[in-house]
Amino acid sequence: MQILQQKYRSPELESQLEEAWFRDYKDRKSFLLDVLLYHREKHTSALTITDRDHISLILQECHDCLYMGHMSEDRTKERVASTAWWPTWEQELNESIKNYEKFQKANRKHRKKYGLLQHIEEPKHPWETINMDWVPGLFPGGKENFNSCLIIVDRFSKSIRCPPCHKEDTAMDTALLFWNNIISTCGVPKIIISVRLSLC
Repeated sequence: MQILQQKYRSPELESQLEEAWFRDYKDRKSFLLDVLLYHREKHTSALTITDRDHISLILQECHDCLYMGHMSEDRTKERVASTAWWPTWEQELNESIKNYEKFQKANRKHRKKYGLLQHIEEPKHPWETINMDWVPGLFPGGKENFNSCLIIVDRFSKSIRCPPCHKEDTAMDTALLFWNNIISTCGVPKIIISVRLSLC
């Protein structure tokens, strides 16, 4: 990038760019904009990058980013092509996808099989069946600086209780919280549904 900034209008730029980059620059497949080099492909342009850390990050973000969901090979290629460009991007992307799929297959063999879905009967009385989960990462508040919350919902009446707690609470702390807020006033529920196996 420093080469581009220093030699933007210099003929020496040609000798300092790598062969692949220079060929694209001469064929007008690459262009400079605000001292950044872009690669032009049909109707799209993508920023040219060389840093290995950035390349790895882009491959990871475009393939298995959490908020995007796991994308297909074609969608991943489209996403990488519109985000960034480097001479070997297609080969590296294909290799990255193959390695990811090998990892997934290897993990599948050792993973426990999922249990069958079970029917949950509608409760006949309040606080007979409850759902509970934690909401971590809240801003600390109150005189005890609570930073988390235990959400407990009665499936019969849809009433909710939200006792404050700490993200660092142990299983014993949670049991006491549950005892003080539910069992002491509503009795012992028959069914407790929770997706969490640990606090956070």
